[in-house]
Amino acid sequence: MRDPEEITLFPLQTVLFPGGVLPLRIFEPRYLDMVSECLRAQRGFGICAIRSGSETGKAADCYATGTLARIQDFDRDENNLLSVVVQGERRFRIVARHLMHNQLLRADVKWLDEGADAALPARHQPLAKLLAQLLRRAGKPYTDLPADYEDTAWVVGRLIELLPFALSDKQRLLEMDAPLERLDALYRELLAEEFTGGS
Repeated sequence: MRDPEEITLFPLQTVLFPGGVLPLRIFEPRYLDMVSECLRAQRGFGICAIRSGSETGKAADCYATGTLARIQDFDRDENNLLSVVVQGERRFRIVARHLMHNQLLRADVKWLDEGADAALPARHQPLAKLLAQLLRRAGKPYTDLPADYEDTAWVVGRLIELLPFALSDKQRLLEMDAPLERLDALYRELLAEEFTGGS
């Protein structure tokens, strides 16, 4: 078994899956330094959903399962804030956390198995059509993604990212290893939303 690897963490009020994209606006010095370091070293950082706390100020408590993100594009906007687009690569589980003096979190992580590739089952083809509509509405950078509507992991990952589920539900789905299990769970979530009127 491979030893844990150390990465920097970026706790956020969102869940990113492998293959997904996420636009970020960065202004805190600790995360500006993190981005600079990642660009220099050509490495990624970990995005973890926040369990308690805030995205700014004191380091938040985040869930143990997250996704490694790699910077795809960056620019300064009209307010001189750093705009970054990242793409999810692979999931990890935190085995140890280290709080830096500037409230930046670093962690030792183990990489998680993504499960076997699985074609999207015929009974779930309507979900691929729903995803295509959501991506068109979301616009860039989501419409720039190379689409694979036949791949279960890709379809279910994008749907979970874009649909307005509770953060804790998205996190629970991220922690599932098998794409088909994740897809069935998502389908049950959609049925529950339909029957309750989304309440």
